[in-house]
Amino acid sequence: MTSWAARFRLRQYVKASLWIVPLIGLVLGALFAEWAAGVEGAGWLPGTWQYSASTASTVLSSVVGSMVALLGFVVTIGVLVVQQATGTLSPRYMRLWYRDRLQKAVLATFTGTFAYAYSLLRGIESDSVPDLGVTLSGVAVSVSLVLLLIYLNRFTHNLRPVAIADLVARLGEKVLVQGAQHLHRHAAHDGAFPPYAGPVTHIRSESGGVIQAFDAAGLIAAAVRDDCVLVLAHQIGDFVPPGTTLVEAHGSAPSPDPRRVSGLVALGTERTIEQDPAFALRILVDIAIRALSPAVNDPTTAVQVLNHIDTFLHTVGRARLREQYVLADDRGRPRLVVQGRSWEEYLRVGVTEIREYGATSLQVCRRLRALLEDLLETQSAEHLPAVRAELALLDESVLRTFTDPARRASARTADRQGIGGGRRPRSEPSR
Repeated sequence: MTSWAARFRLRQYVKASLWIVPLIGLVLGALFAEWAAGVEGAGWLPGTWQYSASTASTVLSSVVGSMVALLGFVVTIGVLVVQQATGTLSPRYMRLWYRDRLQKAVLATFTGTFAYAYSLLRGIESDSVPDLGVTLSGVAVSVSLVLLLIYLNRFTHNLRPVAIADLVARLGEKVLVQGAQHLHRHAAHDGAFPPYAGPVTHIRSESGGVIQAFDAAGLIAAAVRDDCVLVLAHQIGDFVPPGTTLVEAHGSAPSPDPRRVSGLVALGTERTIEQDPAFALRILVDIAIRALSPAVNDPTTAVQVLNHIDTFLHTVGRARLREQYVLADDRGRPRLVVQGRSWEEYLRVGVTEIREYGATSLQVCRRLRALLEDLLETQSAEHLPAVRAELALLDESVLRTFTDPARRASARTADRQGIGGGRRPRSEPSR
């Protein structure tokens, strides 16, 4: 029986695959051509839908050639996207680009139209012409061209760094909110790890990889079946070397089946956003620091990305995060302990590297201060010490980088636009 982890990896492969949907389109196109040829002999088609054998062959041959050319054109665009994403954005973004449904729909339409026209072309005889099929091939070409224009319009606009940052941030916020709601809904009432006097079984990973996701319902069911508490030893997104403890089983005798339990935790080559919203924040930071690299030197892009990081961190602050989640079964008994990610960890990921790489940019220092001051105004009391600590680190960075008082005062001015928004500077810190 296939494990949950294997099925999860298969779903990830299907989502990222660029050939499965076009292959389906290819098959459907050939089948639709058979249907059109069958309808041709029904005798109810209007007389105006008639073509000579030479005209039909020319039309269908042109359709076949144009679809092959358009496929090559889309592939060329894909290569350019890969070059831009890996050079100026973030290679981590490519997992999202591979999953774009419009791109797959365009490829499927092209391959389907190709298979449709080619199948009809084989059936043309001097005394037998698929008139309806030839007409529908023109309709298919028209649909393909419209989809191509939509595709070009979308990727022309959406390949800008700020558009990608908006897409990634919204996806990360959605996963964060949904995941937090699910964990809180199934959390034990006291939320504390239950003490167990029984043995502790260490279930180790057979192969190394990044923890991409886990089946919470399946792990709870396994814990109920073996009457134990299962503890995930690592966070989502952690790399687990081969032989490392993956899950701990507390209070079970005999111990659970290691293969069955480890099959409920999916390991892969890299992180995904499905259950790891911090990975979305990681992508946003990557885009910002690439814009701050000497090769690109585009602090305005970093400021625009900070706008989305600001929104993301506010969403994190409202999510009621815990460093540990204790999930219960239907009877309310604790069965699964999951390591969470704290507010402080999200904040460090969101601002640390941007502060370090953007230390010499007035725009970045001013926008980063505005972000932190906004968090001071909106976050709950338990989150404020971490924000104040980041503000102190920003002050130290400004003191080291800007030696003259005028530029230092400018760098210490909170500005949501980086430069041009206008905010009064904070007082000079004591040394």
